[in-house]
Amino acid sequence: MADSLKKQDQQSKMTTDRTPLLPSKRQDMIEEDVYEDYHEASVPSAVFNLSTTIVGAGIMALPATMKVLGLPLGILSIIIMGFLSENSIQIMLRYSRPSGARSYGGLMGDAFGTLGRVVVQLCIIINNFGILIVYLIIIGDVLSGSTGGGEHYTGVLEEWAGGATWWNERTFVLFTVMVVILLPLVSLRHVDSLKWTSALSVALAVVFVVVIAGVTMWKLVAGEIVWPRLTPDVYDQQSFWKAFTVIPVIMTAYICHHNVHPIANELAGTADSSHETMKNVVQWSMFLCGTIYLCTATFGYLLFGEATSHDILSNFDTDLGVPYSHLICIIVRISYAVHIMLVFPLLNFSLRLNLDAILFPRATPLAHDTIRFSLVTGFLICCIFFGSAVVPNIWIAFQFTGATATVCLGFIFPAIVLLKDKPLLATKSDKKQAVVMVILAILSSVVAVTTNLFNLFEPGKPAGLNGYFLH
Repeated sequence: MADSLKKQDQQSKMTTDRTPLLPSKRQDMIEEDVYEDYHEASVPSAVFNLSTTIVGAGIMALPATMKVLGLPLGILSIIIMGFLSENSIQIMLRYSRPSGARSYGGLMGDAFGTLGRVVVQLCIIINNFGILIVYLIIIGDVLSGSTGGGEHYTGVLEEWAGGATWWNERTFVLFTVMVVILLPLVSLRHVDSLKWTSALSVALAVVFVVVIAGVTMWKLVAGEIVWPRLTPDVYDQQSFWKAFTVIPVIMTAYICHHNVHPIANELAGTADSSHETMKNVVQWSMFLCGTIYLCTATFGYLLFGEATSHDILSNFDTDLGVPYSHLICIIVRISYAVHIMLVFPLLNFSLRLNLDAILFPRATPLAHDTIRFSLVTGFLICCIFFGSAVVPNIWIAFQFTGATATVCLGFIFPAIVLLKDKPLLATKSDKKQAVVMVILAILSSVVAVTTNLFNLFEPGKPAGLNGYFLH
């Protein structure tokens, strides 16, 4: 008996209440063994990793939302969506604590059983897989150029070479980026291993904001900035409904819910202390990203006015009318491409975890199985690469995932977990807020999908702003 108790005590010392990036199966509720190479993450690294998850390609579509809504309403919408997103994440953390959930799937599984767990995993797979393909397409566009509508947009490498060559050809460039940069990053097994690349990614986003702000201020002093429109651009029924389609764009810009649990699981400290720490991490990350979003949207719209593109990056392929304009455009495009590369592995983490959970629900934890980890990682990398090569433009398809799976992950699922209220934690005020979140998400999704369908089947109509539902 004494030997048995001693053995149990030794085993308890070998375990921890922190779980690594790849939590266990069986509803993602149980603890995992500590890895030899595992160390607990700090608050700054958690803030950088969560902020990098938030600030993706969606930042490029935000100035265009100002063009549709007008400056005051656009700024207000970004602030409101930031608060709603933070609230939805806090709901997830609040209900994960009593259930012991170590993943988004585990949280939904505790509230709604196996069906809830599988549904949220499928939504994460659809959302992340689509975004990663788009990321790779954007990297290819920036480095190798793109052709659309009979017009060719020159890539950075193409400009440097003075034309198309074998080494700046799109397929070769994407293959090189995947093998040399992305594959080593996605092979890391812990979120905290990416703290420095995440810090660099956030810094590049800040550089982008500083460049836009600097150019805008220069042109303001020179008197070359046109006074911005202050009211929504509504002139008929179609433009009225189009104004509502920007809501999923802003919603999607804040989506990071699929990586909240993996980042929280690696925080240092006990379960109770890390829960409180993660709440602060979310607040700091949302404040940082909200500030970046407000500055980018405001200065971007002021700089380009009604000429603001749906993807503001495309506005940086011409003369900006300031000194060193060409150099500034090169810096913006290169920094953006590198930023996307550094966001890529964070989205791949949760994609890999949820795909493995669906394919191998009874298997040992993925992080314990090197062969399966390598096979799943390699399979995803190949699918993403071939997806970006076979489907050179997926804006039309991706706008539907942005208005469905993405909105579900960010707003509907956390709200219905609160409405279910299995541990009886919610107040009447909480439930009212949850109902508002569900109604807002459903209405915006229905309007966006309906408008997208009309645009898709109406001859000669471009995808419009809806085509940029990017995280």
